[in-house]
Amino acid sequence: MTKEKDTLKERIEAALEKIKPALQADGGNVELVEVTPDGIVKVKLTGACYGCPMSQMTLKMGIGRTLKKEVPEVKDVVEV
Repeated sequence: MTKEKDTLKERIEAALEKIKPALQADGGNVELVEVTPDGIVKVKLTGACYGCPMSQMTLKMGIGRTLKKEVPEVKDVVEV
């Protein structure tokens, strides 16, 4: 992996660390799975977040919005 990709992934991980306390407070969590070359961030929701009826809203409005703000290269966030 190139240094640029490592830096992007590190920045995404840092942004996720800011989100995790709120998810963990509700018994859930998020894990980074992959960052594609075209700016798609693939995450896995775990704990109480997995299968929660509100998980798609959490993913798009919470996680997605925060990642796009913190890391402008992020185009979309999807759950895998």
